[in-house]
Amino acid sequence: MDMAHTFLIFDFGTNEEEAQQARHRIEGWKQGFRLGNKLQFKFERKSPEKNEDSEAKDETKHKGKKKESEESEPVRLLVRLDFSNHEKHLGQSWIERIPGDDAFKSVKSEVIRHNDPFFEKTSELFDSLS
Repeated sequence: MDMAHTFLIFDFGTNEEEAQQARHRIEGWKQGFRLGNKLQFKFERKSPEKNEDSEAKDETKHKGKKKESEESEPVRLLVRLDFSNHEKHLGQSWIERIPGDDAFKSVKSEVIRHNDPFFEKTSELFDSLS
């Protein structure tokens, strides 16, 4: 039986720059270690209480302030690890390595395994993100 996915969630708050640095780290590992689909990631961005109508109005009102509102948008990085049972030790080493890296040390993180009560919700969220 294959091991279920493990999710690592990193909350970068509104620091888009740090989130992008973290993304570059993961892409580097993915290529360097030839991880393919064993290591996948997606960003979750929440614009605080804004719907598309109010954003469109804001854009016409504050042409130059668009960047500012983007930067204050909370961003989370969801990483999905998918190692089979015989690669369990390898999967565990990534669960320890990623949060310990400088690009991730300063941000709030959590690990969600298949037996975690939030696993199903996290898995659905990951699949829903583009």
